[in-house]
Amino acid sequence: MELKKLAVRAAEQYAHIPNIEAVMLAGSVSRGWQDEFSDIELLIFWKQVPSDEERKQIIHQLDGKLLDFHPYEEEEWAETYTVDGVKFEISSFLTETIRQTIHQVTRKFDVNPDMQCIAAAVQHGIPLYGEAVIEQLKKQVEHYPLELQEKVIKHFSDFGSRWNNREALVHRKDWLMFYKVVVSVQTNIMGLLFGLNRQYIPHPAFKWQRNSLALMEIKPDNCTARLESVFFQEPSDATKELEALIEEIFGLVHQELPQIDISSVARKASFVRPKTR
Repeated sequence: MELKKLAVRAAEQYAHIPNIEAVMLAGSVSRGWQDEFSDIELLIFWKQVPSDEERKQIIHQLDGKLLDFHPYEEEEWAETYTVDGVKFEISSFLTETIRQTIHQVTRKFDVNPDMQCIAAAVQHGIPLYGEAVIEQLKKQVEHYPLELQEKVIKHFSDFGSRWNNREALVHRKDWLMFYKVVVSVQTNIMGLLFGLNRQYIPHPAFKWQRNSLALMEIKPDNCTARLESVFFQEPSDATKELEALIEEIFGLVHQELPQIDISSVARKASFVRPKTR
């Protein structure tokens, strides 16, 4: 069965619960990025704290098989189940929690990727029930604030001291730590690019990298291929590629946002730990 149709079928069941204000399709399916490994991600907006019975009754009505059922944690209730062999990832929130999270991002300029991904989900999500509630939330994330852009860029401009040890790590063939640093650097690069392009981070682990980069207008030339090649090149070549990308991105920051002084972080990022004489 087509994933969207199955999501609509599930939403029709959720809509019968009086405590539910809205149901929204999120994740890769909502953005047309799904593949043969994709599941269905639904965000459920509750008026009041849901009971375990309310959360489970839909699974029974859909003849689903429960896989995981998590208690309230970090302002979210989560469960996973399968229907007709398709996995559902359910994230439940109080509607007020979503409003407060959006406020933190768009008014308090919180750079936390976990919060930004909620804003991104609302921005790109497809309403399946409670359209008026969801459209009201969508209006709150239409505008990506300039203040958030500046804070995101400042936050992700610091590549950390371990990056300064890159040549030593390659020389020592300390590959586990080296690739941890590479992943950390790529994470910061993606954070900078999301900020430059005034796009909310869609996933706390920066999933959908290729899809996200395709939507960005401000980025280094051939950016996607270069970032991917870092994991397959010789390590010494990979570090040079990352150095070049960082330099180019800082150049773009200076070009687009000259009011942000990145001179000190740029110097720090270019520094390489010297050999002991």
